[in-house]
Amino acid sequence: MNSLFLILIAVAALVAGYVIRAFQAKSRTASAEGRAEKLLEEAKQKEKELILTAKDQAIKITEEAKAQEKEIRQQILRLEQRLEKKESDMDAKSKDLDRQRENIERQNEDIKKLKEELLSAREKQLQDLEKIAKLTRDEAKQIMLDQTEKQVRDDLLGLTRKLTAQAREESDRVARDIVTQAIERCSAEVSTETTTTAVALPSEELKGRIIGKEGRNIKAFEQMLGVEVIVDETPDAVIISGFNSVRRQVAKVTLEKLIQDGRIHPAKIEEAYDKAKKEVGQMIKEAGEEAVYELGITNFPPKLVQLIGRLKFRSSYGQNVLKHSIEMAKLAAIMAEELGADVSVAKQGALLHDIGKALDQDMEGTHVEIGKQIAKKFNLPDKIVNAIEAHHGDVEHTSLEAAIVDAADNISGARPGARKDSFEQYIKRLTELENLANSFDGVEKTYAIQAGREIRVFIEPGKIDDWGAMKLAREIAHRIEQELKYPGEIKVQVIRDLRIIEYAR
Repeated sequence: MNSLFLILIAVAALVAGYVIRAFQAKSRTASAEGRAEKLLEEAKQKEKELILTAKDQAIKITEEAKAQEKEIRQQILRLEQRLEKKESDMDAKSKDLDRQRENIERQNEDIKKLKEELLSAREKQLQDLEKIAKLTRDEAKQIMLDQTEKQVRDDLLGLTRKLTAQAREESDRVARDIVTQAIERCSAEVSTETTTTAVALPSEELKGRIIGKEGRNIKAFEQMLGVEVIVDETPDAVIISGFNSVRRQVAKVTLEKLIQDGRIHPAKIEEAYDKAKKEVGQMIKEAGEEAVYELGITNFPPKLVQLIGRLKFRSSYGQNVLKHSIEMAKLAAIMAEELGADVSVAKQGALLHDIGKALDQDMEGTHVEIGKQIAKKFNLPDKIVNAIEAHHGDVEHTSLEAAIVDAADNISGARPGARKDSFEQYIKRLTELENLANSFDGVEKTYAIQAGREIRVFIEPGKIDDWGAMKLAREIAHRIEQELKYPGEIKVQVIRDLRIIEYAR
């Protein structure tokens, strides 16, 4: 019973649950349908509102489109009116241009006729002028061109001469001012005797001791030192003569030491000679150092300074070469400063311009060639090398500093008292040199320059050819060697200048 009751209760519960769920489901369905109908109603309402809004916007857009269309039609209408007006204006301008073109064509025709008339009249006048002048047109044209050319050439020549004279006067004035200033700021001694050296003796009896028994001492002295000792009637003095100035100075110091010692014999001569060489070597070194110190030059190597010191015992034309070089260096420095050139290069080039004379008595070649070799050996700048080799005109100046060195050399050698030649002897020597060269046939003119160290001979090109010029140079040099007395060497330069001028027109 209980089981059945439980079953019935369970069945009743199931039925009740089903009924309740069915009721709930029906209630939810009814509720959902209500909401759906409400949403559908709201959607229909919104659809009506959207349709009305869309209709309003469509109407508005249509009205705006009509307004824009109207405005565009008006713009098109205005453009059409403007185009019509421009076409009308273009037509009017085209008609004006046609009328102007017709007028220009008529004027061109008139001008062409007038030109033909003028040419005809000009041709008739030219024919009349040819008859009157008895000249053709080309001949008259050539005469006019020749006259015009001659007039222009004369004017240009006159102007050129005037400008050249003015430039020469101005350059001469400036050059004189610079040279005068340089000379005024430098002072130097006059020349002294350089080929012989006098040695004072305490007494006459020393002459006999110098000579020695059967001339033994004097022979040993001369053979060892390479000089000549002159013992004559000059009171209390003997003369040392020699071509090599350094050797002559060594001989002088050696003899002075022998005189001071009082013992004169070959062994003592050799001992004094060794001491004298060292002493003179020290003198040479000090002279070179003093020279570069005086000029403020600090970049020369010691061996080059030693060569500069040797110039203390070297002379040229009676002028001490070291003093001459120092004086030149000062002149060159002043002129370089005034002209805006390199003062250091000009100073060094002037000091070394005659450096070849330190060794020219021991080596073959001119002092210019030896000096060039020395400069290259010590790797000196090219400007200094050119200043050395160009100071006698052997080569062209490649720098302003080289020209300044050349000018300073001429100034130092030409100043009064610089060299032993008197003015009369100097003029006589140059005159003899020029007269000798002028005596040859075919010589047009001659110039002795570089204080007589060079002669330039200008020959007539029609009489002497190139081969004859070479032969003439040798003949002049040979006669100078045979007939004239001169120190050093003389450069003979024969110039054959053939100028042919023609004009291409």
